[in-house]
Amino acid sequence: MNIIDNFRKQACKEPKRIVFPEGRDEKIVAAAIDAAKQGIAESIILGDTEQVQSLIKSLGLDGECVTICNPKDSKDLSRYAAGYTAKRPDVSVKTAERLAKKPLLFGAMMVSAGDADGMVAGASTATSMVLQAAGLAIGYAEGISAPSSCFIMIVPSIEGRNDKILIFADAAVNISPTAQQLAEIAVVSGRSAKRLLGIEPKVALLSFSTKGSASHGDADKVIEATGIAKQLAPEMLIDGELQADAALIPRVAKKKVSDSPVAGQANVLVFPDLDAGNIAYKLTQYLGGATAIGPFLQGFAKPVSDLSRGASVEDIVVVTAVTVVQAQGV
Repeated sequence: MNIIDNFRKQACKEPKRIVFPEGRDEKIVAAAIDAAKQGIAESIILGDTEQVQSLIKSLGLDGECVTICNPKDSKDLSRYAAGYTAKRPDVSVKTAERLAKKPLLFGAMMVSAGDADGMVAGASTATSMVLQAAGLAIGYAEGISAPSSCFIMIVPSIEGRNDKILIFADAAVNISPTAQQLAEIAVVSGRSAKRLLGIEPKVALLSFSTKGSASHGDADKVIEATGIAKQLAPEMLIDGELQADAALIPRVAKKKVSDSPVAGQANVLVFPDLDAGNIAYKLTQYLGGATAIGPFLQGFAKPVSDLSRGASVEDIVVVTAVTVVQAQGV
């Protein structure tokens, strides 16, 4: 059974309520119905009820397995608005109700209020808007100040070890994280490894330097981030600054840093900035023949997933399954 089948199987054990705000998008509607029929999720589609039903009919699908909700006439508008203003007293109830009528914010408010367990969006919405809606309505996990992302990378061979599974972070959201943000990315990425993959995280904060082998402000930032991360999650195995080979290859680790609990065994790689992370995952994917799954958002108080604009129905169903697995661990 491959990792995607594992996500489907795990999701079906305890399906969660997943809201899909983009009810005008054909792929979203088809995927929401497919996920519900497979028993992966209890799908909630947002949009004008008649328009969504008409779209379902035009696609030749049976929508009996999903719930359709129109934010504009929902009985929950005032409740969501009150919950929103409770978090943001500078926003009036009238303004909050106007915001709540927008499907993306309504979906995030549903998750915040506990009426949905997670949200999947982005098929026809910019990532920045998904992040903004989730940040405003749901907020961040305790101790976390910003969202980030991770990729699951299945590498076919590393020094004779086949199908090595790694987490790469952050390769999609934070362009130039501060030491504090980098530390938070390390911690939430470790949690993602445990929640999604069931593995004990061994988190390496990467640099061009290993334990002072080079001196530069960029390496100093990683050293500072490592110290903060260890304070944030003292129970987690975290180390840095490490070069990639020292983090991954036991024989290199033995030579460069023999007393590290992570070096040579890392399964979570935290890159110092978006340049490094994005370039690394694409090189690993296209030159190394790795399978890249994601990106998955992390750091929010409750699960939110962003989609590529080019995502297929199958892609969306897989992301939905992952969102359900994330929700199972909340």
